[in-house]
Formats: sequence, structure tokens, C-alpha cells
Amino acid sequence: MPLLKDDALIEDAWVAVADGGDIPASSPAIVSLERWTAGSRELAGRNAPLGVRLRSDQSPAGIAGDLHRFSLVALEFPTFKDGRAFSHARLLRERYGFQGEIRAVGKVLKDQYLFMRRCGFDAFEIAAGEDPAQWRRGAEAFSAFYQRAADARPSVLDLRHAQPAE
Repeated sequence: MPLLKDDALIEDAWVAVADGGDIPASSPAIVSLERWTAGSRELAGRNAPLGVRLRSDQSPAGIAGDLHRFSLVALEFPTFKDGRAFSHARLLRERYGFQGEIRAVGKVLKDQYLFMRRCGFDAFEIAAGEDPAQWRRGAEAFSAFYQRAADARPSVLDLRHAQPAE
């Protein structure tokens, strides 16, 4: 699948490894939570970057103590109606301080792109043929926000307080 990062399509260097598949020795690899749990000692000794994929029913709390071992956490959207990955991304950024890549995988929709970015996602597996310019336009649709989020954009309240009193 094409990978959208920084509003552009990029080459994905990561290899998604099936639970029974061989893990490449020198390439960045993404494994399932089950694979990590079963072989964390072996996987922790890798020299290449490692990522973990969480289904929407798998909380990041289960890997909170291991986050320093991962360069990437892929959060799955199984359907467009399942928004648990939004909460998981915020937990990773705000509660657990994860600084690596948070990737949206599965049923990723451009209508949700801006909100995913605000929650802490920074990479998106999108459908083949999607135009990154349309995704970018959706992200520029709003210039101000009432809620604070995982991104660095100030809220309306922050902007009001930053203005000098008349």
C-alpha cells in the first residue's frame, strides 16, 4: 500500500512480517503484538529497527514498558466506524511519551486525516491511486481548534490568551 507521510507519498522501507514469517535481519520490520509477546527476547536483540502492529482491541498499555524498543507503532483501523486507534494514538503520545512513528493502517480515510494527525499519527497507509493533494486539502480545512490535541497546534483559548489585551 502507498504510504503518506508529511503530505507526500514515500517509499515504505518497513516490512510487515506475518506471525509465522521470517523476519529480515537487516530491514526494519513490523510484527504483531502476539509475535512480540512470544519472542520479545529474540526480537529485542535486533540491530535493525522494529515496529509493532496493534489491532483496535489491543491497548498500547500492554506495550508501555517496551515502547523504547520500537521505532514504529502501527495502529489498525478495521472499519471506518472503529475509532479506538484515535485514543490509542493519543495515549502513545501524551501518556507514554512515544516519539517514534505512529502509523495508521487498515481502513484509513482521507476524511479522518486531519483528526488522525491531531491525535498523533504521522504516517498513513492509503489506498492505491489516492491523491496526496486531496488529503492535504482536507488537513487545511480548519484553521483553528477548540480542543487541545497531541499535535502542537494551539487551541482557540490559547490564541485568545496570547493576544495582548486592549
